[in-house]
Amino acid sequence: MKKILELHDKIRPLFNKGGKYEKLWPLFDAQDTFTFTPHEVTEEGAHVRDAIDLKRVMITVVFALIPCTLFGMWNAGHQHNIANMGATQGMAADILRGALIVLPIIFTSYAVGGLWEVLFACTRRHEINEGFLVTGLLFPLVLPPTVPLWQVAVGVSFGVVIGKEVFGGTGMNVLNPALTARAFLYFAYPAELSGEVWTSLVAGGEAVSGFSGATALAVVANLPQDVSPVAALCEAGFDWMTLANGAIAGSIGETSLWACLFGAVVLIATGIGSWQIMLATLLGLFAGATLFNMFGDSSYSQLPSYYHLAIGGYAFAAVFMATDPVSAAATKTGKWIYGFLVGFIIIIVRIANPAYAEGAMLAILFMNVCAPLIDNYVVEAHIRRRTA
Repeated sequence: MKKILELHDKIRPLFNKGGKYEKLWPLFDAQDTFTFTPHEVTEEGAHVRDAIDLKRVMITVVFALIPCTLFGMWNAGHQHNIANMGATQGMAADILRGALIVLPIIFTSYAVGGLWEVLFACTRRHEINEGFLVTGLLFPLVLPPTVPLWQVAVGVSFGVVIGKEVFGGTGMNVLNPALTARAFLYFAYPAELSGEVWTSLVAGGEAVSGFSGATALAVVANLPQDVSPVAALCEAGFDWMTLANGAIAGSIGETSLWACLFGAVVLIATGIGSWQIMLATLLGLFAGATLFNMFGDSSYSQLPSYYHLAIGGYAFAAVFMATDPVSAAATKTGKWIYGFLVGFIIIIVRIANPAYAEGAMLAILFMNVCAPLIDNYVVEAHIRRRTA
């Protein structure tokens, strides 16, 4: 490592201002600061001394996402083998098939999104933002395994350019870039982003084109009046434990409640993720579901609150999406308000909106827009109280 550091110091002048490769300075800086301690030091007394920096924060989030990624990889292969072979082929075969399905999606997201990051960094001459380490992995995990790779490229391009770079880059974006990309694909290509179509089904030795299996959310959303949602879910094979375990059709990384909880523990233990927002979304979810249980008249409104915890993408959204430190509320009180409304709006969208069975994506994006307003009211309230 010492020899590599000496080589870095030797070629550094070539990338500094006035050097032969100064336009490529963001690329040199990215790999230099990711590998070693940043070269720059403060010329005056530092206000905060801490070993952590943005790269270490982002890589911690990536580590927290590993269980969701690995489980999603296995589940994609598992569902594919069941649909095409009629039964699971064993864990090793499921993981191998899942890797062939999921890894190209992740590589496409990182490659295309990374290209945009480098292009904007070189054009603006600022360092490459490490935030894409997280966005590039979050985005594939909220997509169905059957999504075409060209749509992954288009979606991540929209998320990075329109969702973040037009606002000035990492730290300046109003909306969560990964969710912005997902929302774009959902409304632009709803058929591919429905989360229901996986692969073909082998029947009688011949492949049936276009096999589609309803997700748990779709089962509940299409229930006739006066039918118990729990009974309908159990009949369709979606009891609570099955939903929590996550071996079902859905987006790649958001089906397993336990994998999401592991990520939550990592983020809370390291101080990276806001436990206030996570807990507040849970309270909002339970409050909204309980309210609809009491006064709702549709079958969907009678789904118990604890089912909403395991169904759909709530857990993944609450742990990894709602807690985005840039687009979420920043004040302590604001985090509680922001998180509670995210959970509450998820229930409203799921039950009151017949065109969209989920709700987490729209709820978080809506609250991303409202987060600055929430923080402003909280700060103004503090000022008025202290002035008095």
